[in-house]
Amino acid sequence: MPAATPTSPLHTWWSQRPPAAGAAVMATGILSVALHQTDYETLSRIALALACAAWLALAADFVARLVWDRTRWAKEAATPAALTAVAATTVLGTRFTTLGWQTLAKALLALAAVLWPGLLIAVVRHWRRRMSGAVFLGCVATQGLAVLAATLAATETTAWLAHAALALFWLGLLLYAIALTCFDLRQVAHGAGDHWVAGGALAISALAGSRLIAADSAELYLWNDDDSGVLRTVTVALLVLDLAWYAVLLVAEIAWPRPHYDVRRWATVFPMGMTAAATLSVATAVDIPWLRTPGEALLWIAVAAWLAVTAGAVLTYAGAWSAEITSTTRR
Repeated sequence: MPAATPTSPLHTWWSQRPPAAGAAVMATGILSVALHQTDYETLSRIALALACAAWLALAADFVARLVWDRTRWAKEAATPAALTAVAATTVLGTRFTTLGWQTLAKALLALAAVLWPGLLIAVVRHWRRRMSGAVFLGCVATQGLAVLAATLAATETTAWLAHAALALFWLGLLLYAIALTCFDLRQVAHGAGDHWVAGGALAISALAGSRLIAADSAELYLWNDDDSGVLRTVTVALLVLDLAWYAVLLVAEIAWPRPHYDVRRWATVFPMGMTAAATLSVATAVDIPWLRTPGEALLWIAVAAWLAVTAGAVLTYAGAWSAEITSTTRR
């Protein structure tokens, strides 16, 4: 009996893990992407390893619940946070393309594409007024597919994949506009962390736009001059709007401090890291070199936020585990 005690609290904690935990993979994965963009390759690979380990654990949990706890799986699949499964998968796939692991990236794109429609429909059917920032995850998941498809289109010189990415890009913007009507603006002052996705969704949209611009080449000739001009204008506008959201949300954090840990704080780190990655990518795609400096500054702010949230998670779960062990021992 005593031998089983140490594993019981961990099992209890894991069984109570919310779908929002997928944002931790998204946050860590996008930091890996941004660190690679700024040539911090060792740190990037460390972040990638952590993200992969977390993704594998969450994927195993996803399958286990689907097989053995179908009722709970169906209930959680209808929540916006379920779409973190799609977004996290595409973020990892995007990073793998920069390592030259195209086959693995394609497999992750296929997996995300299979999960995306069913989860998106289930989630959108439950949209309502006055929702948290998680409502924007429909846009994030869709744009994540666009980013990965556009990145693969560039490396594989595949026109149809780029055109599919463009369709997803515009669909993602439509989903953002609809989600904005459902978002409770009071979350800016009182949200638990996922209110930052209101800006992060614009950041990943800007990243998708920049990857679509970069995918074009003389060999593919994807867009004519008018299309290219519209894509550039929209991409830059999305980045500007994202930075505006970033400033508003940062001021709100100072005005209404929320220092306690919440699993939804990973959905704060992800938009911070995504804004950095989008800024760096747009700087290259539209040839605005000076954007790299603020992009790097935003990256280190995101790294600091990741460290703070990680520390909060460790302290919170260590305390809960210790309390559970004590309770189990007494019983």
